[in-house]
Parts: sequence; C-alpha cells; structure tokens
Amino acid sequence: MKTGAKRRATQGFFAGGVIGGIGGLIGLGGAEFRLPVLKGLFKLPTLEAIIFNKAMSLVVVATALLARSSGIEWSSLFAQWPIAVNLLAGSLIGAWFAAGVAMRVKATTLDRLVFFLLVGLAFVMITEHVFNLHWLGGALIDDGPLRWVVGLVAGLVIGIVAAVLGVAGGELLIPTITILYGIDIKLAGSLSLAISLPTMLVGFARYSQSGSFGVLGREKPLFFSMTAGSFVGAVLGGLAIGLVATNWLIIGLAVILLISAYKTFQHSKADEKNPA
Repeated sequence: MKTGAKRRATQGFFAGGVIGGIGGLIGLGGAEFRLPVLKGLFKLPTLEAIIFNKAMSLVVVATALLARSSGIEWSSLFAQWPIAVNLLAGSLIGAWFAAGVAMRVKATTLDRLVFFLLVGLAFVMITEHVFNLHWLGGALIDDGPLRWVVGLVAGLVIGIVAAVLGVAGGELLIPTITILYGIDIKLAGSLSLAISLPTMLVGFARYSQSGSFGVLGREKPLFFSMTAGSFVGAVLGGLAIGLVATNWLIIGLAVILLISAYKTFQHSKADEKNPA
C-alpha cells in the first residue's frame, strides 16, 4: 500500500472510531456524521460519499441485527409484522425513487438536498432530546386505514432520507414506531433494524446502476479501515455509557451536524457561482 493510501486508511480508522464511539454513546449508527467527513476530509464527490456511506451503513445495520439477535424475543418481533409491512410499503418505494433522483440531478442540487436533510435530522435529534418523543404511553392513531396511510407516508419519507444520505434511518424510524404505533422503545429498536435492512438494500441496488458505484472498489482500503474503526469505537462508546453525560452531547452533536450542513450548502453555492 502506498504512503498516501496508508495515511488515508489510518485517518479512516480514527475517523470511524470517533464517529462509532459517539454513536455507541448516544445509541445511533453515526452515518449522518460520517457523510460530511467523507465529503470534507476525504474529498469524495457527494454521490460517491452517499454510496460509500450506504455500504458502511449496511454493514453496521446487519452486524447490529446479528448482535441483538440473542436478546431479541423473535416471537414478539414477528408479531409486529403489520407495522413492518406498513412502513416498508413506503420506505422501499421512497428509497428506490430517491436513489434514482440522486443519480440524475446536478451535484449542486444534490448538495442542497443533502443540506436540507441534514438540517432536518439535526432538528429531529434536538426535538427528540428536548421533548422525549420516544414514548408517549400509547399509539398516536388507533389501528385502521388512517394509521396505515400515515405509516405509508412516514415510510416514504424515511426511505427518501435513508437513500439520499446513505443512513439507516433509525433516528426517524424509532420515534415513528414508538409514537405512531405505541411500541416499546426496546422492541422498536430491533424492529427499526429489521425495516432498515431491506430499505437500504433497495437503495444500494439502485445505486449499483451508477458509475459512481466504482468508489467502493477504488476506496477499498478506506472502507475497511473506517469500518474497523467504527466497530472499535462503537464498542468503546457502548462501554462508556454511564460514564459520560449524554444530555448535552446530543444537542452539541446536532449543532455540529448543522455546521456540516451549512458548509455543504456553501460548497454548492460556490460551485454554482464558479462552474467547472
């Protein structure tokens, strides 16, 4: 491996470790923070960064689902199949459609879209923390046609966000499952992973039709080093739960996400003023 590639792989390991550690502390995968790093630090074009992020998120989600399998009451999880079908009916369509749009639009337009979605996720993180939206003690809407329609729309939005940012979508899935359907937070976490995996696979399959998909072969050392760092960081972050106060950490991370989104937006404005 050449010196530049080694340095890049080392940076990837430490970047993945920091993001994984933060994710382990606050219970998120960290993909929303990984995207600005891929674009800013490693200078990947936006679409390539999204595809790279999607591939990493797939590995993380599949591993998390396997890791939780021993503690999951599968009968309880399978009993919630109507919820999974409801959300997947929207998320699969949203993921396929959004990935197709991301491949067709100009880079500046994609940057703007990423900007608005990152800002939206940051505000979701802040709102969840301030208002404790994970559990309100019951389903927001009683079972019936109205809840099915709302779930379909929610799934569509989640699929779009997951495809465009390359994330699993747990930040949106878990509060949706707990609030809309009244499901316990622990079961919602496992259910969100089960919904995320097929949603991400659909988006990934769509992106495989893009020429930018070659980034996974070109950046293989970075991919493996960043994935390894993410796993190490996630383990250390999980062990540090209880040692580090996370009350203000989430808000601080949301602010970082807002700053990253702003920089992405400024980048797209600069590109538009000075086209190549």
